[in-house]
Amino acid sequence: MKKIGILGGTFDPPHLGHLFIANEVLHKMQLSEIWFIPNEVPPHKQADNFTDSRHRLEMLKLAVKDCSAFRVNTIELERDGASYTYDTLQLLHEEFPEHSFYFIIGADMIEYLSKWHKIDKLVNMITFIGVNRRGYETKSPYPVTTIDIPLFEVSSTMLRERLSKNETTTYLLQEEVKRYIEENHLYGT
Repeated sequence: MKKIGILGGTFDPPHLGHLFIANEVLHKMQLSEIWFIPNEVPPHKQADNFTDSRHRLEMLKLAVKDCSAFRVNTIELERDGASYTYDTLQLLHEEFPEHSFYFIIGADMIEYLSKWHKIDKLVNMITFIGVNRRGYETKSPYPVTTIDIPLFEVSSTMLRERLSKNETTTYLLQEEVKRYIEENHLYGT
């Protein structure tokens, strides 16, 4: 049975923090692979504006291409409407019944689990892996395996802001991803 870690998000843009977290969880939890699943419309961010999904997908493919244990899965981009983890996991279990799934979340999401769609059913389908994040607790009434990883304070929001101001993103964003952003005039570049 393959143990698959899932890291979902908008990846707008994907950055070295995403890869760092994925790599830490991959090794500490002895997983087979990490699947990066970009959202089409995250339920908790429906009012936000996102970069077109084709750009986010291409950037994500560039970001993970050098790690053989990282894959991009487009299951949520192929569906219309809000992307609920419960629906995604149902489809993944149907397609890959021989896999066990580990859903990676930051401490900010651990606090938010009670608001997740069908959380009481979801906790029976996956193992939540929570990673620490400054300013957030990792306690939850739901079963979450927490792992301690070194803090690497980078966010897509911070990078979008830096890119729009033509500030440095060195050691925060891969050069190939940055080149893609510049070539496609994303984030005000």
